[in-house]
Amino acid sequence: MSKNLTSRAEDYSKWYNELVVKADLAENSAVRGCMVIKPYGYAIWEKMQAELDRMFKETGHQNAYFPLFVPKSLFEAEEKNAEGFAKECAVVTHYRLQNDPDNPGKLRVDPEAKLEEELVVRPTSEAIIWSTYKGWIQSYRDLPILINQWANVVRWEMRTRLFLRTAEFLWQEGHTAHATKSEALAEAQLMNRVYADFAENFMAIPVIQGVKTESERFAGAEETYCIEALMQDGKALQAGTSHFLGQNFAKAFDVKFTSNEGKLEHVWATSWGVSTRLVGALIMTHSDDKGLVLPPNLAPIQVVIVPIHKTDDQLEAIGVVAQNLISELRSRGISCKYDDRTIQRPGAKFAQYELQGVPLRIAIGPKDLENKTVELARRDTLSKENVQVEGLADRIKGLLTQIQDDLFNKALNFRNSHITEVDNFDDFTTILESKTGFISAHWDGTAETEEKIKELTKATIRCIPLDRKNEAGSCVFTGKPSAGRVLFAKAY
Repeated sequence: MSKNLTSRAEDYSKWYNELVVKADLAENSAVRGCMVIKPYGYAIWEKMQAELDRMFKETGHQNAYFPLFVPKSLFEAEEKNAEGFAKECAVVTHYRLQNDPDNPGKLRVDPEAKLEEELVVRPTSEAIIWSTYKGWIQSYRDLPILINQWANVVRWEMRTRLFLRTAEFLWQEGHTAHATKSEALAEAQLMNRVYADFAENFMAIPVIQGVKTESERFAGAEETYCIEALMQDGKALQAGTSHFLGQNFAKAFDVKFTSNEGKLEHVWATSWGVSTRLVGALIMTHSDDKGLVLPPNLAPIQVVIVPIHKTDDQLEAIGVVAQNLISELRSRGISCKYDDRTIQRPGAKFAQYELQGVPLRIAIGPKDLENKTVELARRDTLSKENVQVEGLADRIKGLLTQIQDDLFNKALNFRNSHITEVDNFDDFTTILESKTGFISAHWDGTAETEEKIKELTKATIRCIPLDRKNEAGSCVFTGKPSAGRVLFAKAY
């Protein structure tokens, strides 16, 4: 299977597209720009969802659900938000079909069924949620409101790529309301840290936490916090964002509360989200020319056991050992699969699980039964060893932790070796085309310079790192004074 994959060195984009399909994660659908997430791909998303949901609830958030459709008048109430998404909106104008009198057996939109007001198919939910919060909030006693929803959104993309950019995608979006600016800012910063924690400890992806420049902010936000990751091809990927919305949406929807001093005030807001784009990030950070490499914390199957046999008696004997091992592994919270299908040879099974990135593979044959051993293979290093069955479950538990750490450290070393400080524009363009990765450079703080650099190089300011040093310098492009370095990169 993996032999049919285009190598990353030959064509990284083609490698990615082939891998998503061949590993049975997703495929293009009959709807242009939309994807079908297949069971194995959805299982990865479910594990992401479960961990994030746990983390959200541990920080005091609750889940709710709001309508898919947003009346156009509500959507346009916050002008910057409406303008920012206007070109990507799908709009419902009619509510009924009818038989086409000119084409028997066909349907047409009923011209008499035009909606009084068009409905925008949810590109993001601030408008519908803040119109709802107006009825929920009267007093400081009603605050804070800490709500998350798991949903789908539609952003009418013309150039799509599975998981990374599709017209419809799955995500979560948090929407919170607070009595004070400081509380809302703290919430936005907290959720960005939650995303960073998830990316690093579950996805094994090192991220840089930062804030977006004004031109890169979420439409309608006063500040956008983000986590930025680096893929193996040297391009950056925005892995999550958390927005301090100020009082913009509260004013647009007239959401006020009576403070404990008896004053009528507008509330302060945040929103934050991650999407199925994270599956794409997972693939591009760790996988290789043989297929997926999945961190154990998010792998749907952490251990697969493959019997190697010639007779039914051998298969039965191997099955006893396998089932005992499975019981031990599951008691330790390890997900495993015993693949005793007789319609496929062991070699084909090995290739399948290698392609699908199962972290550990165990092979058991007749000689292993005699010696009370198994062959244990790591997907990340492709190493194999013969080990004793006794104590194997504990060894596997430790090995899965080691694989998780090794994958993170490998990605961290790659990321760190691809952050390059430059002080002039010639070096900037040279590094961008040859070494790639993040470029740490001074910027004069103007949108004009930011746009000109983007126009000339296709590189954008990914973020102003939260931990950057206060370091006066000269802008890499204009030579004007700069308060500190920012990170540029080409990005997905």
